[in-house]
Amino acid sequence: MVTTSYPRFPGDSVGTFMEPIAKSVAARGHEVHLVAPWHPLITRGPVEDGVHFHFYKYAPLRSLNVFGYAAAMRADVSLKRAAFLSAPFALAAGWRAARKVARRHRATVMHGHWVVPGGVTAAAAAPHLPLVISLHGSDVYVAERLRLAGFAARAAFRRAGFVTACSADLASRAAALGADSSRISVVPYGVDTERFQPDPAAAAQVRRELDLAEEVPLVAAAGRLVRKKGFEFLIDALIHVPRAVLALAGAGTLEHELRTRADAAGVASRVRFLGDRPQDDVASLFAASDLIATPSVRDDAGNVDGLPNAVMEALASGTALITTIAGGIGSVVEHERTALIVSERDPKALAAAINRGLADPALRRRIGTTAREVMKTRFAWQRTAAQFEAAYEQALAFKSMRR
Repeated sequence: MVTTSYPRFPGDSVGTFMEPIAKSVAARGHEVHLVAPWHPLITRGPVEDGVHFHFYKYAPLRSLNVFGYAAAMRADVSLKRAAFLSAPFALAAGWRAARKVARRHRATVMHGHWVVPGGVTAAAAAPHLPLVISLHGSDVYVAERLRLAGFAARAAFRRAGFVTACSADLASRAAALGADSSRISVVPYGVDTERFQPDPAAAAQVRRELDLAEEVPLVAAAGRLVRKKGFEFLIDALIHVPRAVLALAGAGTLEHELRTRADAAGVASRVRFLGDRPQDDVASLFAASDLIATPSVRDDAGNVDGLPNAVMEALASGTALITTIAGGIGSVVEHERTALIVSERDPKALAAAINRGLADPALRRRIGTTAREVMKTRFAWQRTAAQFEAAYEQALAFKSMRR
């Protein structure tokens, strides 16, 4: 597996889906070697649960260590200057590392995560091996916006024996970029239903930490503070939800703007910016809340999440979710059965859904319980791993046909 992101330490909020992908594939009996950029916070390795780690250094200056781990883009709409400067070093180092690992361990399949750069790197590092490319969202957006990235993505797609996408939206956009639609499959992420579950003890602790009385309504949200998450509309919605407190877990380039927006709207005292939090803390926050909101949007630049982790985690938590159907969300939620769905960029619709949920505890319980059961039966990581295994078999068959 060639990737630019992986949780750097247990519970890290960066690249959270990569860990269960790698480990669940290994649990099916495969030998998994993961190649990724080095980062100063990494505590992984050398082997965990069947996953062998190979981290490579690439930047001649510490300030250029911005390749991967959600650090290369500014607000998820443009690449940082440092990312442009470090890209040649990172791509060369990644190619050398992936090539070395594939040869030393006699790899039989290359699996590139994010077509740019993971898919491109995997394709170049072992051109004789079957290739699977997995799409996660920002990679397709970059390929659509930057001519050189688009050229590289098209070349990688031509080499790929199979492509997986976490949403139908990404699959169709990949096809528009040149991927063969007959060799694309939508493979949604799984979710850890043991970490994200109802937890009354954790709920009580979180409310104590937030200094909230039991009767104060608590709405939770989690994610990077970037445009496509739509958090500005959630803050605006709070104007129309008396007494409710919004607890927002996440960090990002829009934090100052969001704080200013909350202050201007007169709701700053009811918005708690919690900063970047480990997964266990997010799970406790979700369990403590009356409602969870993921107001995702397709932003003004055209970027949209593939399938936000927070949506899957909210659905597993047992707490009712309010969301949009941006990106791949619509494929995993059903209005009034597993979530309350509202239109994008609509603070009044968000407020109405929040007020409805807070006024109807029975509705919240029904939606939360149903959503959790669906997650447990349809979105276990073992099921996702089986779909990746099928993608490997497809890539092997494609390679055999081309000989």
